[in-house]
This record gives sequence, C-alpha cells and structure tokens, in this order.
Amino acid sequence: MGQNIVVTGMVLKVMPIGDYDRRITLLTKERGKITAFAKGARRPNSALVAAATPFSFGEFEMFEGRSSYTVVRASIQNYFREVQEELEATYYGCYFLEFADYYCQENNDEREMLKLLYQSLRALTSAAYDKRLVRFIFELKAMAVNGEAPNVFSCVRCGEKENLRWFVTRRGGCICETCKKKDPSPEESGRFLLEESTLYTMQYIISARVEKLYTFSVSDSVLRQLLAIMKSYRAVYLDHSFQTLKMLEGLFTG
Repeated sequence: MGQNIVVTGMVLKVMPIGDYDRRITLLTKERGKITAFAKGARRPNSALVAAATPFSFGEFEMFEGRSSYTVVRASIQNYFREVQEELEATYYGCYFLEFADYYCQENNDEREMLKLLYQSLRALTSAAYDKRLVRFIFELKAMAVNGEAPNVFSCVRCGEKENLRWFVTRRGGCICETCKKKDPSPEESGRFLLEESTLYTMQYIISARVEKLYTFSVSDSVLRQLLAIMKSYRAVYLDHSFQTLKMLEGLFTG
C-alpha cells in the first residue's frame, strides 16, 4: 500500500514526459537521490511548476508507490534565482548539479552532499568569492565526502607528514622531498611542486566542516595551481565526461 512521505531536497535534473508531465531527479536529506514524477508540471497554471525546476530547494510531499514516487505538492524555500539570473553563475551551478547527480545514489546518506551543494550555490551568488575557487572547493569536498579525495596529509610512499613538497596525480596525493629524490619516474604533467598555501588550502577543504568552507580566499598563483591539480586529478580518477563542464570551460575559462 502506497503512502505519502515528505522529504527535504533540491531538484538536480528535469526531463519532460508525455505532453504535460515531468520526471525530476531530487537530492534529498532522507533518501539520497531519488526520481519522481510531477504530473501536469508542464501546464502553465500547475502548482508543481516550481517543484519541477532545477535548483529548487524545499520540502516535497510525494506519494510512494511500489516502484516510483509521484510529487503531490511542494513548498519551495529557495529557487536560487540569483544563480539563474547571471550567466556565468548559471553554468557553474548547472555543473554542480550534474556533479552531484553523478556522485549521489538512491538510499545513500547524502546529507553532506546536499549541504555542500546548497552552500556552494549560495557562494556563487557572493561577490566575495572567485567562482573558480568555489568550483574547486565544491569538487574537492565532494570527492572527500565520497572517499575519493587525494592524500594531502602524508606522503603516499613513506607516510611522512612533513616536507610534503610535491603532488603527483598518478600516485593519488603528495610525496615528501626525500621520496621525490628516490622516485625514478620522469617528470610529467601530473606532478606539481606545491606552494605552501596550496597544500594548506587542500588540507583545509578536505578536513573542514561544510559550513566553514567558504570563509577564505587565495592568491591568483595558488588558485591557478589548485585548478591545474584538480584538472589533472579529475582526468585520472573520474571516469565521466561532464557536458556542463565542457560548456563552462569553453565559455569562461578558454
């Protein structure tokens, strides 16, 4: 027997179904990533129009059937209109939604990912933060939440916690100066001589609570190195091509 449930979450993806309906992908606090049908949501006067729009965050009441959910009503608390009204922020925001959709799973505990997504979208609307830094923070923290972040706290070869001067992508993290001298592998694009602030920034992002992430800025040189490291790391460890990332980089980062 089906029943109504109420979940708190954000709309990640929307797809038209038939003439008037939409299928939505929600990232929820209670049930992880779920898919639900919003019947009649494509009608202009439908009460579910807002509930079937990407970025919408709030409470969704749904009928839980044997094999699917159907949205009954929704109370939207944040539409993130500021993100959608500025072109660059929109592209970044859409990338964050696609990234979350890729990582999150149904019936997993995705509360940290939902919190990270919400805080990151808020940061996109603030003039205090470089959007490229917001993106790096979101990517690295999402990987950390899912247990896929690089090791930046000790040498991946010997375990030493000091003198972590190098980041080597294919080794999955940092190596100390001593191990660097012993490393017979040739110089490659995935090896970086770390600025001290780069290492500290990565350590802070991985270890800090989500609520404390967007509280700092970095120099241009550190930001460039962070972005280069993430590009290299993502290419090796994320077996997925994000369409929104291709558009974002093509339009705003060359």
